[in-house]
Amino acid sequence: MGSQGSKLGSCCLGSPNKTAVLEAPDVGNEEDDNGLGITSFREFAYEQLKNATSGFAVENIVSEHGEKAPNVVYKGKLENQARIVVKRFNRSAWPDARQFLEEARSVGQLRNQKLANLLGCCCESDERLLVAEYMPNSTLAKHLFHWDTQPMKWALRLRVVLNLAQALEYCTSRGRSLYHDLNAYRILFDGDCNPRLSCFGLMKNSRDGKSYSTNLAFTPPEYLRTGRITPESVIYSFGTLLLDLISGKHIPPSHALDLIRDRNLQMLTDSCLEGQFSNDDGTELVRLASRCLHYEPQERPNTRSLITALTPLQKETEVPSHVLLGIPHSASSVPLSALGEACVRRDLTAIHEILESIGYKDDEGVANELSFQMWTDQMQQSLESKKKGDSSFKQKDFKSCNRTIHAVLARRSLSHLMSDMPQEALEDAMQAQVISPVWHIASYLQASALFALGMENEAQEALKEGTTLEKKRDGSDSTK
Repeated sequence: MGSQGSKLGSCCLGSPNKTAVLEAPDVGNEEDDNGLGITSFREFAYEQLKNATSGFAVENIVSEHGEKAPNVVYKGKLENQARIVVKRFNRSAWPDARQFLEEARSVGQLRNQKLANLLGCCCESDERLLVAEYMPNSTLAKHLFHWDTQPMKWALRLRVVLNLAQALEYCTSRGRSLYHDLNAYRILFDGDCNPRLSCFGLMKNSRDGKSYSTNLAFTPPEYLRTGRITPESVIYSFGTLLLDLISGKHIPPSHALDLIRDRNLQMLTDSCLEGQFSNDDGTELVRLASRCLHYEPQERPNTRSLITALTPLQKETEVPSHVLLGIPHSASSVPLSALGEACVRRDLTAIHEILESIGYKDDEGVANELSFQMWTDQMQQSLESKKKGDSSFKQKDFKSCNRTIHAVLARRSLSHLMSDMPQEALEDAMQAQVISPVWHIASYLQASALFALGMENEAQEALKEGTTLEKKRDGSDSTK
């Protein structure tokens, strides 16, 4: 292998405590990242990602990513408040560390607003992890097949397939024409509810599974013959996604093609879409799906012709995606609790009163015996926390020890805020969340600190997270 490969291998195989930035070309230029401002691909230390995901806590598993076991995707947050997802592979998935790092680096050079971009990786001992942008509004599968309040509108379905075609064309133009197991779980919605293609499917196949799911009904016929994925195989999968969007169901291509040949389009079309599109538009999309699903790979269209065909069909192009999807655009649109409202107002006195009134109850609902006023004294806090922590530790009551610590950190965080020390407040609130990932008060305190630091977008995300966690606890004790 050449000198470039040697440099890559040394990053991966070096000291496990080293956090290295790969010697990748500058991928943050305006042409490649479309002004996204994403930093260059980097290698993370395992401890960084462990801390970011609260020790790979079960509560942080993002199940809707559709990854097949034993691979798991976790949401997390880096030291700079950037939200990420971390895909943790089965230990046997990538036995060759150098191959994993080179493949991740290659995918990591891509930067596009139609992708959920790969930010970095980790390759220490047997660990193989990928780090990507966090997409907060779930997957196409969730909104198309398992919607809660409203079915996906026709205009957004058209936007999804155009964005997907543009993402695939961008990847093809950068030498990454193969995409593994393209399906409705691989399309994610960002903070503005715009559809993006997950970068994880761009990684070459490894020992963790085959390029396609075990459901043969949705597998390209040439893959069944040869076991190899080609650019034409990706177009076939694109055709199955077109069927998903037309029908609102996961229909086997053979059945759909029978309906198309019989001109029974009414049976194929989602009844929820009645009146939302013309017969001509529906017929054109069905025709395009048929071409993508052609048995002979060479008869299928390429990504560029897909874009040409889909662009004139776009509807309501001026309407934001979050409106079409029916999701509030920011946390300010979501009903807030009294604590959440106090965070938005930056009303520290109100936050203090609310937290004092609920007594900072721990995870078993037992109120701490000391008042907030006593805890604002830093020395008293240190002495009391040490005493409680020592007692719990001696009795091997490690859970109580952790609960004591996160309550102490929360008090100190608010004390820092009241002393005009927002950075210190943020650090304590983040540590409290590491100890207790589902504790909503830690998220609210982070929001308050971020508002004080002028980090409005990050504060809104923390506020949204606090609101979600608090609502989850409404069924039990919402003050925990």
